[in-house]
Amino acid sequence: MVGEKQLRRIVIGDGPALVLLHGFAMQPRTYLPLARLLADRVKVVIPAIFDCPGGWSFSRILDRVEAMLDEEGLEKVSLLGHSFGGGIELGFAARHPERVVECVFADTLAVRERFSLAEEALRHPLGLLNMATPPAAAAFFQSVFTHPLQLAEAGLWGFVTDRTVDMEHVVAAHIPCHVLWANRDTLLCRSDGEEFAYSLGATFTVAADPVVDHDWMFDDPDLFAEHLEALNLKVLSQGPPSRRGGPKRGTTPPLARRGSPLAGGSAARQHQ
Repeated sequence: MVGEKQLRRIVIGDGPALVLLHGFAMQPRTYLPLARLLADRVKVVIPAIFDCPGGWSFSRILDRVEAMLDEEGLEKVSLLGHSFGGGIELGFAARHPERVVECVFADTLAVRERFSLAEEALRHPLGLLNMATPPAAAAFFQSVFTHPLQLAEAGLWGFVTDRTVDMEHVVAAHIPCHVLWANRDTLLCRSDGEEFAYSLGATFTVAADPVVDHDWMFDDPDLFAEHLEALNLKVLSQGPPSRRGGPKRGTTPPLARRGSPLAGGSAARQHQ
C-alpha cells in the first residue's frame, strides 16, 4: 500500500489489542466512552472505516485495516464490530484468520439474506429516527459531509453482498465468535442475529435490562462493557478477575458490577 494515506484512527489503552470497527456513518470518537472503560486492560484501536480518499471498496478497506495493524505493530488482534462494521470484521477474519484471536459482533450487518437491512428499514422507518441520539446524529452528519461518496459505495456493498462464503471461512478457521444483540433493536431483526450466530457456531446474547436499542455500544457503554466481560474473551483475560462461565445461546449472561474494574482513565491517541 505504498503511497496510500494511513487509515485515520483513535488508539487508547495498553495490553492485548481490540480493534473496534464502527457502524455505518459513525466516527471513531463516538465509541470513546466504551473504549475508555476497557483501556486499563486492552489497547483499543478504532479506525475510521469510511476515510478512504478516492473511493471505498470492500477489498480496499480490508487492505487498509491490515496495513493499520502492521503500522501499529499488531500481529494478532481481537475484533469487535458494530452494525455495518460487523461485515468488515467478518471479511477480515475470513481473509486473515491467522491474525484474529476472536470475534464479537454487535447488532451486526453480517447477516445471510441480502437486502435484509434495507427491508427492515422500510418496514420500520421510525426505527431509524429512534436511533438518532445526539452522538449518532453528530457522527452521521459529519460522515455525510466529509465522505458522501464513500458512504454511498459502502452502503451499496452492505445491501447487495452475500457474506455466506466469509462465514464458512471463519467457521473453518475455528475462530471463537460471539454475537451480542440489543433487547429492542428497531433497525435489525433479532432473528437475523440468531441465524447469523447459529451459522457461525457463536454464542448469542440479548442485552439485559434496561431497554437498549441498536446503538447501545455508545448509548449505554457500561452495560455493553458488562456483557463483553461476561463473554470471557481472551482479550479481557489479563486484569481484574471476571465472572466465569460465558453466556449460552439465547440467554443473558451474568453481569459484573458497574464501574470499577472496567473504568479506565487512559488518554486517547489520534492518528490522522
